[in-house]
Amino acid sequence: QVQLVESGGGWVQPGGSLRLSCVASGNMFNLLTITWYRQAPGKQREVVARIFNSGGTYYADSGKGRFTISRDNAKNTVYLQMNSLQPDDTADYICNAFLNIGARNYWGQGTQVTVSS
Repeated sequence: QVQLVESGGGWVQPGGSLRLSCVASGNMFNLLTITWYRQAPGKQREVVARIFNSGGTYYADSGKGRFTISRDNAKNTVYLQMNSLQPDDTADYICNAFLNIGARNYWGQGTQVTVSS
């Protein structure tokens, strides 16, 4: 069982930055692929960025050039650095962990990001 706890959300003005954190419990963190999703009111959940257990990364077009995903295996933590935030980035940001063994998915509770002036 893996539990995920997100933090770092909040309110920021357009053009500002936030760094989100996703901390995972357990001793299998280095085997996990971690994905940040977001869901805005009335919209479908969408992928923001993903980091594989190998360290490889993937970014959705919405975040390319502005967002950076990274992981610290010693701290069981994945970070999402978000720069040049815009009102369209306002959403609940949710951390997902995928474990190849048994094809298991785990979800966090989410952290709210609000971008407005």
